[in-house]
This record gives sequence, C-alpha cells and structure tokens, in this order.
Amino acid sequence: MYPVIFELPDWFPFLGGDPITSFGVFMLLSFLTGGYLLRSELGRMGHDPEKAWDLVFMAVVGGILGAKGYYILLNYPRLVSDPAGLIFARGGLVWYGGFLLATVLVIWEIRRQKLPLAQTADAAAPGLALAYAVGRMGCFLVGDDWGRPTDSWVGIAFPRGAPPTRVDIIERDFGITVDPALVERYGQIVPVHPTQLYEVGMSTLIFFLLWRLRRTSRPAGWLFMLWLALAGVERFLVEFLRAKDDRFFGLLTLAQILSLAIVAVGVVGMVRSSGGPSAKAATA
Repeated sequence: MYPVIFELPDWFPFLGGDPITSFGVFMLLSFLTGGYLLRSELGRMGHDPEKAWDLVFMAVVGGILGAKGYYILLNYPRLVSDPAGLIFARGGLVWYGGFLLATVLVIWEIRRQKLPLAQTADAAAPGLALAYAVGRMGCFLVGDDWGRPTDSWVGIAFPRGAPPTRVDIIERDFGITVDPALVERYGQIVPVHPTQLYEVGMSTLIFFLLWRLRRTSRPAGWLFMLWLALAGVERFLVEFLRAKDDRFFGLLTLAQILSLAIVAVGVVGMVRSSGGPSAKAATA
C-alpha cells in the first residue's frame, strides 16, 4: 500500500510540501485511459477523435463536483459542525455522485459538438469500464473503500489506510462487530476484504467483453446500456462485502439501491434499442 508516492519540494509554486497521493495519480490515469480509448473508438467510427478530450474535460469537472456533492449530502451533519473541513477535504469522492453529474455534462457536450448521442455512448463504454478499474486501483493503494473483516486468504490489512482497518474504527464508524478471534490473532489492525481489487477484476472483465463486442453489428446505444447493466450488477454484488455505514434499507446500502436502478435502466435501454435500426460497427 502506497498512499503517498512523493511530496513536492517546498519551493514548488502554490503546492510546495503537498503530497502526491496514489489516489490522485490513478484518478488522473483513469481519465486518461478512458480518454485514449474513447479517442480510438471515435476515430474508428469516422468521427473527429480529438473531440474525445472535450468530453473527458466535462467528465472530470462533473465527476469531481458531483462526487464531492454526493459525499456532502451523505454527511450533512458534518456540514453544520465543520463545513470547510468537509468541503475542502482531499477525500470524500463518491462514484455515483460523480457519475450522475458527469453524465449530464457529457451529454450536454455531445449535443454541443453535434455528435450522435447513442453511437458516442457506445464508443465510451469500453473506456468507462477500464477507467473505473484503474481508478479503483488508486483506492486500493491509498487504503480506501475496503471491505468487511475476514480471516480468509484474500484478507489484507491497511494499517495506513484512509481510514486504517483498526478495530475501533470498524466498530465505531461502520457499526460492524469484529470477531474477537480476529483481534486475538491479528491485534488491533485486522485484515479485510480488498473490495477495491474485486472491483478492479470485475470491471476489467467487463472491459474485455465490451471490447470484443464493439465491432459486432448492434443497435446504436446497446453497448453502452450493456455496460450500464453490468456495472450496476458488479457494484451491487461487491457492496455486500464493503464496510459501509449507509445501510439505510436493511441489508442494502444506498449504493445498492442506485445500482439496481442503473441495472434496470441498462436492461430497459438494451431492450428498447434492440427495436431500432442496427448500427454497423465501423472497421478501421
């Protein structure tokens, strides 16, 4: 686990002495990954490939603002007691919040650029899957978004995580009772499910599937809707193992409710698009 890759020298303008975190680096890599794959697919489909970077810019703006806004809503009691600390904290980026606002801004930019919406969405689908996997690798390296305690062979402890997998934190902040046998065996820092790696693996598999299907004859928009459905299923499943404090719906977290909604949108979109004209995959 490498939460900080290096620190900028004190003489560096504005950011001197600040750490460069693995999460920040992999977030940048995730946007670049999605951008280069989208650029490739737009070119293959006969569109201006450089327009991909305008869409990525909107995704960056919407992703960061939406993710932070969603996090603030989830933690609104802290907004009263420590508004500046909550708003300007380096962490606190929630995927679904970023995805929702980024989608709105990207659709606006697609319309502004006069690109075909459904076909552009298909071009973005493989890149979205791989970009998500890259971003989750950053979560793993910084020790964020880990899972429930486990003594299985897959368990990984995050002593310097954000937060650490310390027994008192797990019990106090996530409402999870840690098995005393785990404490006896490992001490106060216990291993947990590396749910970040589970998501890296599943989203990478989704990418390979979409990459294979992208050249097949299909209705415009169908590939994006397939990604939407698969991404929702992946997140819904992994949430059962996540250490979460927002299980407002019994065993289900808020993210799982949103995942089910996204799966439904994806499945309905696939069915409805299948009734339209097929979009022949362009061949480079």
